[in-house]
Amino acid sequence: MSEQTFNEVITNHFEKLDLYTTAITRAHGKNHPEAYEVRELFETISGKVKDAGTNKPDLDAEFAQLRKITDNYAIPGDVCETYAGTFEMLSEVDKAYQA
Repeated sequence: MSEQTFNEVITNHFEKLDLYTTAITRAHGKNHPEAYEVRELFETISGKVKDAGTNKPDLDAEFAQLRKITDNYAIPGDVCETYAGTFEMLSEVDKAYQA
């Protein structure tokens, strides 16, 4: 599988990530308070992407914070597929951004 560009990953994942990051706060926020910070960071990233238009936004700080609070997107053992999918998609977006 070829690496996707940052813009391709945004197109493929952002709509679903918007739904998923909200869902995980509701389903897992009590046991995983980092889910709220993941949602906030996703909203910040999404806003910066929209504001940047066709330019590449500066998201280094947001991705650094995401990696820190998610332990490099490590999926906790007690979460649902949506939570796991959220971390997998965020990891893909991060990798595409760094590429």
